[in-house]
Amino acid sequence: MKITSADVYDVRFPTSRNLAGSDAMNRDPDYSLAYVVLRTDDPLGLAGHGFTFTIGRGNELCVEGIRSYLRLVVGRKVEDLTADLGAFAKSLTNESQLRWLGPEKGVVQLSAAAVINAVWDLHAKQAGKPLWKLLVDMTPEELVRAADFRYITDFLTEAEAQERLERRQAGKAGREQQMRRDGYPAYTTSTGWYGYEDDQIRRLVREGLEAGWTHFKIKVGGDAALDRRRVAMVRREIGPARPLMLDANQVWSVDEAVHAIRELAEFDPWWMEEPTSPDDVLGYQTIARQVAPVRLAAGEHCQNRIVFKQLLQLNAIAFCQPDACRLGGVNEVLTVLLMADKAGIPVCPHAGGVGLPEYVQHLALLDYIAVSGSLAGRALEYVAHLHEHFVHPATVTRGRYDVPTAPGYSAELYPTTVGTYRYPDGETWTTAAGKDA
Repeated sequence: MKITSADVYDVRFPTSRNLAGSDAMNRDPDYSLAYVVLRTDDPLGLAGHGFTFTIGRGNELCVEGIRSYLRLVVGRKVEDLTADLGAFAKSLTNESQLRWLGPEKGVVQLSAAAVINAVWDLHAKQAGKPLWKLLVDMTPEELVRAADFRYITDFLTEAEAQERLERRQAGKAGREQQMRRDGYPAYTTSTGWYGYEDDQIRRLVREGLEAGWTHFKIKVGGDAALDRRRVAMVRREIGPARPLMLDANQVWSVDEAVHAIRELAEFDPWWMEEPTSPDDVLGYQTIARQVAPVRLAAGEHCQNRIVFKQLLQLNAIAFCQPDACRLGGVNEVLTVLLMADKAGIPVCPHAGGVGLPEYVQHLALLDYIAVSGSLAGRALEYVAHLHEHFVHPATVTRGRYDVPTAPGYSAELYPTTVGTYRYPDGETWTTAAGKDA
């Protein structure tokens, strides 16, 4: 089977109109996807779907970035790419000229991730398995071969990673059966977006409790009095025992973060997420030391495995939150899972965006079943927006992700969605309201 062509789309949803997804740093996001479809000569029309997530303006840069990588994919046999998916991923992330624009970060990394994820989606479909099942059925040697150890062997070597994975072979079948039966524990971010009014947050929290949610996250990072009032309100609503996460989305300096976290510590946050710049590794270490026992979480804006390595080496985070698009696709996420396992840090992938719950459900299952073997301190983010646009949407029952069963990476959009929300000529964006957005 050969990849014969590819289509790339700029798909944007006008979430800024109702402030879903808003936070203290990004107050008017339009959840967006740079979306790629790899077409094949398969008589049944088998195709690979992948995307990278942005929040609106600039999505077109990722679309063009994806197109820049397609010469490495179109015209090639699928079997040649999937025979060594580690080498394939590196052929994109280490492409001799595009690499200069990163390296391994920013638009080029986001763009590479969409293509890499589309190939994994195609590989899983060809195997007739959901991606998580394809991954957990791989041998430790195959998983290590798919990961990227360049620049991290001072922390984790290939031999050590393989040895740890081999130890996790015991109990794999039982953990898989448990997930199929019980689902993966989740938390909701949809009750606490920054642009929501207090009454709306209160109503959504109460509805969440009725729906079986046990873990809640609220956005902070603006006016200190507003933060304190809202955090206190949500804590009263959910009670003292349920976990409450706080997310500042990078707005504070180090000193500001220390002061703000200390002010909110009395509400017993399960974690404080992204208190400062994602690049300030030493800043994270300083904050972590000064606000203990409050624990820090980060990762959605960490640009590559090297930043994660440093955060883990310095004990700067207590929760690891890799993003399925910002990193170099499945391969680099796998690398981060392996490092977090060595560090003994729970992985709670970022899923606060369109399509991200669809992606990360597979990664969390991989982590539990094959990599860490642990659910301690783990809950997977869920946002209750825009799932209706996916052919195989992520679903949650009583606060737990249902295990996906359809072959692939759950990345395929309905063609009608692409037509309606394609920017700038889709119906959503050609109406008067769309033009004003």
